[in-house]
Amino acid sequence: MEQYEKTIIPIIESVYENFTPLEKTIADFFIHNKERMDFSSRNIAKQLYVSEASLSRFAKKCGFKGYREFLFHYERNFEEPVLIADDYAKQVLNTYQELLNKSYALLDQEQFRRIVDVFSHRKRIYVYGKGSSGLVAQEMKLRFMRIGVNMEAIVDSDVMKMNSVLVSGDCVVIGISISGKSEEVIHSLRAAKSQGAFTILMTSMKEREFMNFCDEIILFAVKEYLNNGKSISPQFPILIMVDILYSYFLQSDKFHKEALHDYTLNVLSDRRHMNSDK
Repeated sequence: MEQYEKTIIPIIESVYENFTPLEKTIADFFIHNKERMDFSSRNIAKQLYVSEASLSRFAKKCGFKGYREFLFHYERNFEEPVLIADDYAKQVLNTYQELLNKSYALLDQEQFRRIVDVFSHRKRIYVYGKGSSGLVAQEMKLRFMRIGVNMEAIVDSDVMKMNSVLVSGDCVVIGISISGKSEEVIHSLRAAKSQGAFTILMTSMKEREFMNFCDEIILFAVKEYLNNGKSISPQFPILIMVDILYSYFLQSDKFHKEALHDYTLNVLSDRRHMNSDK
């Protein structure tokens, strides 16, 4: 079975936009460095022409107590195979593998258990998304509806705004935004929170202000230029987290939900046969 290694690189990337220009220089070094060396604060400060205090502030912004704790996690799984793309197909596959590794590193199992518990006690779930995120919202709706979840996907900006002021405390509202800057999604989450809904943001960017209107933030992995939809589908890292969440929810009452899933598929199959016989 394939083993995936924990790495703190996606953690650095998730807070990258919050760094000062000096801290981004430090971040770039740790993100792109491929060699084991003397990572002591004294040596790195000398190499990057920064102060040791700057390294400490950088580490704390990444969520660590200080540079020493950051370094412990950075070095722990430093040894990784170097993937060399010798053709286009291998380059794409290597990118998918990188995103899978990063997704594993970002996975917060306790968070997913909390969300599953919330899903089980709320009457209705709405998922907001635009563009490629909207496609994920629609896929998410179809998957969860098959196991009895009352979920609705909303991809129209005006409907998002109208719906978000109509939700109540018995609803969950999930917003999907790769950049975390989709105005319609963010505005609608704020409105839903003010109405008492439980709000969740799925994004690749971690901003402190999100905590003001989000009960949970699910981070997914990013790859440079991913949001431009080049060779890799921008939906892929989001769907990974959706699939994991679905799996956790399914396991919470596996027998009943699998039976409901099979029943739903059988009903859909029977209806298709009936239509074909007309």
